[in-house]
Amino acid sequence: MTSSMIRLGVDIGGTFTDVVLEKGDALFSTKVLTTYAAPEDAIIDGMHRVCTKAGVSPSQIGQIIHGTTLATNALIERRGAKTALITTEGFRDVIEMRTESRFEQYDLNLNLPEPLLPRHMRFTVPGRVDAKGKILVRLDRADIEAVVDRIAEAGFDSVAIGLIHSYLNPAHERLVREVLLERLPDIFVSISSEVSPQMREYERFNTVVANAYIKPLMASYLGRLEARLKAEGTDGRIFLMHSGGGIISIQNAADFPVRLVESGPAGGAVFAAHIAARYGLDKVLSFDMGGTTAKICLIKNQTPKTARVFEVARTYRFKKGSGMPISIPVIDMVEIGAGGGSLAHVDAMRQIRVGPESAGSEPGPACYGRGGERPGVTDADLVLGKLDPDNFAGGSIKLHPDQSKKALAVHIGDKLAMDPQEAAFGVAEVVDENMANAARVHAVENGEDLSEYTMIAFGGAAPLHAGRLCEKLGVDRLLVPPGAGVGSAIGFLRAPFSFEANRSVYMQLSDFDPDVITALLAELKAEAEGFVRSCDAESPILSEYKAYMRYSGQGWEIPVALNEAQATAPDAATFAARFEEDYAKLFGRPVVGMDIEITVWSVNANTPSETVRRVARVPMGGEAAHVGTRQVFDPVRGSYLGAQVIDRDAMQDGQHAQGPAAITEAETTIIIPASRTALRQPDGCIDITAKGAAS
Repeated sequence: MTSSMIRLGVDIGGTFTDVVLEKGDALFSTKVLTTYAAPEDAIIDGMHRVCTKAGVSPSQIGQIIHGTTLATNALIERRGAKTALITTEGFRDVIEMRTESRFEQYDLNLNLPEPLLPRHMRFTVPGRVDAKGKILVRLDRADIEAVVDRIAEAGFDSVAIGLIHSYLNPAHERLVREVLLERLPDIFVSISSEVSPQMREYERFNTVVANAYIKPLMASYLGRLEARLKAEGTDGRIFLMHSGGGIISIQNAADFPVRLVESGPAGGAVFAAHIAARYGLDKVLSFDMGGTTAKICLIKNQTPKTARVFEVARTYRFKKGSGMPISIPVIDMVEIGAGGGSLAHVDAMRQIRVGPESAGSEPGPACYGRGGERPGVTDADLVLGKLDPDNFAGGSIKLHPDQSKKALAVHIGDKLAMDPQEAAFGVAEVVDENMANAARVHAVENGEDLSEYTMIAFGGAAPLHAGRLCEKLGVDRLLVPPGAGVGSAIGFLRAPFSFEANRSVYMQLSDFDPDVITALLAELKAEAEGFVRSCDAESPILSEYKAYMRYSGQGWEIPVALNEAQATAPDAATFAARFEEDYAKLFGRPVVGMDIEITVWSVNANTPSETVRRVARVPMGGEAAHVGTRQVFDPVRGSYLGAQVIDRDAMQDGQHAQGPAAITEAETTIIIPASRTALRQPDGCIDITAKGAAS
């Protein structure tokens, strides 16, 4: 990539589609409502808007990097393709039996989530591979053909193939695919040994089913998008952000669309890590709140925390275990249904509940005036004075406070004997506490103390709520970077090309085999680098190695990073020392006398990240000029206070504002609580600190 290349970052969210154009060092951005029926329409609209702002034509765009929630939403809303699963005899019900664990132990009426595919869409074939990859029972073509005939007769669009222990020996899966495509050459096929070659059949089967389920939808969408962009004169290459925080080609995205799940939030985490690097921050809490969801991620040493399994569509109060597990590399974050469009209601216990249901962009919250009758978080923010009804989304959407008050009265206030202002306060406080509690739990699960962290807030709704969230969490410092309203789209432009290859090969350290490890990691490195080279033929490629390790008898592993020397010349003593070091950081001490085992190996290949220039923090200077005042509700005092209204673009380096204040810009508004002071830094960040806290 050349520094003179004009690039476009596009993030399709549940409510807004964010578009950012990068021209040299300048960024031009816009937000448009997401068009559900044809998401590419919003992209084309947004592209023309930013091109007009930048004074360029679409034909000058050399690269487009895209992230989307379409894959996630298709899984949540169960609107994927008609999909079949072919699995090993005796394992037809694995995706329905799950792991047989109860995510809420004392709920006698617990309902487990329905599997993505009902039983009549799951088929079996004979043949068996053992836990070491040896074929115990051969699989004959005639047995496969009988199943393929039934699939053809039923008219399936896509097929997932998941056989026992195929991650060690994929021969049977490949044979099933071969026979299937001979009979049905136009059908979409996904095999688990390519999608997720890892142990644990429930997670692996579920992942390959999810991939097959959304593959036709995403292939159709990506094909339409490519055609529309060409019709607009844009011939730049299209890349997709994947859930692990890197970029892959459009063809790889079409083949493995399950890796696009959480691609938008991953871009946000990359954006926050970039800001953390600019300020030399080693402990950052990334807070991304858009129109539909809020995402919280821990970033240490300017690198987002990653995982290899996460859950989509949790159904039980966002409780771990209640969702659909997807076994792919992913940036580890907690996501809850708390966005600007999240709808509020009163439950049977006469308590205010917010989310996960969202008004989205069609019809949107009541204040949009597009037919929505139920109150959303945006309605509460409007009534509480956080938003200017005439200057929302840069003035492109006029808000209607009267409709917000009516919706809040009908659905909240009348049921709880509150006026609309009290109802709005209740909704805002509930959603803020939901997010704060999610952050606390995430920190505890990772052994972290949030009081030592700096929050970085972005997304259209996050700056409205971040100040209050910091008060609740005891976080003294908050950064709201420029472009916060379109942070994920900017993050796409900061992400490297990358791909992580992983595979399960079980090994105990007492049976350590350096030759097997060296060959395996070399093979994974070649696979990962091949994906990166399909995107970038010139840049150097860096490799990161991990082994997932545990004590014998434990159920889950921890990731242990390995350097190049440890990966190319593996040694049992070194592996043991690295594991015990990381284990002690998480759990306080190692376990003496127990054997250690490795279950999964991974290699992540990536191009180098761009060089980040450090920001020299400026001292507090003069007070920022305000363009007016308005009444903003203070939740600590429980009353409205007169707040200065400040134009962010007019703030100069070193200028400050004492809370309460509202700092406005085209894509969002930053609410400064009465307990905080805001300072503009040289790179445009608004640096918000608790009054009296050490700077």
